[in-house]
Amino acid sequence: MPLRITMFSDFICPFCYIGFEVMLRLKPEFDIELEWRGFQIHPEWPSEGIAVEKVRSLGDVEARKEAWKRISSMAEAEGLPINAPATLTNSRRALLGCELAREKGKAEEFERRVYQAYFVEGANIGDARTLSACASDAGLDAAEFARALDDPRYDLRLKNNALAANQRGVTGVPTFFIGEFALSGAQSTETTRMILNRVRKLAAAPE
Repeated sequence: MPLRITMFSDFICPFCYIGFEVMLRLKPEFDIELEWRGFQIHPEWPSEGIAVEKVRSLGDVEARKEAWKRISSMAEAEGLPINAPATLTNSRRALLGCELAREKGKAEEFERRVYQAYFVEGANIGDARTLSACASDAGLDAAEFARALDDPRYDLRLKNNALAANQRGVTGVPTFFIGEFALSGAQSTETTRMILNRVRKLAAAPE
């Protein structure tokens, strides 16, 4: 029986990038059906981007450096390339595009490409042309993707994601739901494997 996991996530969250890749790595081992649900965490950031040093909520320069040391160490341990973005951006367009990608069966390809664009290449994923290139790389039709960014159906889906997150008590990303078990934050591959094994044993145990 497949192991169904719902992941509330945002493209501008480095821990979401790491957690997503860890789940993909373990997908064949646990027959995971991963449902990625976009949950925007910084709607106030502009789509054209904002220099990281201008965002006061992130703390001072030294605090950011220390935070990124931890993030980089975690990514390195998982064999993932990652760079601290110099420009922060609004993820709404990327999240809208992901709803189309989910509809077309290309969600994981698109998600991986957007994460790579933001955290490896330093691209502005608030820019429609950048996202169109990501969509094409993921096997989506560029014209259809461009239309989706202004389609109210996908906007409604994002609102429904936020409502579902609120109803399930999500306060940050990434948050994974393995059945009804909630797991907050990215974990290493080994830790995640232990958790999934435990969940699978509990599910198989007689009541």
